[in-house]
Amino acid sequence: MTRRAVVFLPNWIGDATMATPALRALREHWGGDAWIAGVMHPRVEPLLRDTRWLDAAWIHDAAQAGWIGALGLARRMRAARVDTSLHLTNDFRSALVARLAGVRERAGYVRDRRGWLLSTRLDPPRRGATFLPVPAVDYYLALVRAIGVPVASTRLELALASADDADADRAWAAMGFAPDERPLVLNSSSASGSAKLWPERHCAELAGRIARELGRGVAILCGPDERERAARIAALAAHPRVRSLAGAPLSIGLSKAVVSRACCLVSTDSGPRHVGAAFGVPVVAMFGPTDPAWTLTDHAGELRLAQPVPCGPCGGRHCPERHHACMQGLAVDAVFRAVARTLGRAGADGPAAAAPRAVRLHATAAGTR
Repeated sequence: MTRRAVVFLPNWIGDATMATPALRALREHWGGDAWIAGVMHPRVEPLLRDTRWLDAAWIHDAAQAGWIGALGLARRMRAARVDTSLHLTNDFRSALVARLAGVRERAGYVRDRRGWLLSTRLDPPRRGATFLPVPAVDYYLALVRAIGVPVASTRLELALASADDADADRAWAAMGFAPDERPLVLNSSSASGSAKLWPERHCAELAGRIARELGRGVAILCGPDERERAARIAALAAHPRVRSLAGAPLSIGLSKAVVSRACCLVSTDSGPRHVGAAFGVPVVAMFGPTDPAWTLTDHAGELRLAQPVPCGPCGGRHCPERHHACMQGLAVDAVFRAVARTLGRAGADGPAAAAPRAVRLHATAAGTR
């Protein structure tokens, strides 16, 4: 029987990137005869564009579509004769849509009161009412295994289109980098709130030191809502080899291409960090309010830094204490040493060797989590 499946994909760039091992496993097991569609937020489509696992990208913003849009999605699934739905999101609505569409096999976690709508049910690990940290990659792959699909690899993977590379070529020229140059890329953005942000002055000091002491150009990555912040960081760095993408026509495709060209990516725990892993780029990841246990990957070239604080990791989008101690206290000198160590391990332009799973800085007597 030819499989006809729909995968409800996560809405955020990092989470969607961590879903790529699951998509790859489905395609490799079911083969080219299967038909697989991904239901995805508009921001996710350019992220997954040119990957080889999906036959269709169904753009669906649940918040905008409402229940009328949900019913329309159910009709579309019924018309496509979908027999399997995989729910990587934890929402009630997607499970109801699949049930209304008459999908025979509906696999997901028992969350958001939707267990009765699923045919294949997994219980997420928890202690009482508290969900225990599970890396998202493993969380998604457990669903894949639950429907009988073996998993050969947990490696994150993305693809680039020729148009993405062309956009990066233009951005390189505008920033004054040579066509074959591999600068360090610095990302201190976060679409999920201000709590993850590393202070602008820290970013600028780090970028300036990398340019002066390590002789590397630095490209400040940003999204459309972060142009001003990126421009301020570049201006504060006060070095001609530190440039921002603030003036470029920004897109997910351009961000992918820029990250793929980096000699090293320094990033908060946000989408670009996972994009770096997907392209095998050495990553220095800065953690503050988020617990790394939720987003661990098998990327050997990642070095993780965290400043333990008594109130963290809180998981908040905005600092509930309003002091941002976890990110404010992550010292520039510590991040600079991690960058130098990473570049030294990788060599001038080669891939990174295996890196420690985590580095904790200056543990306090209050303990860590």
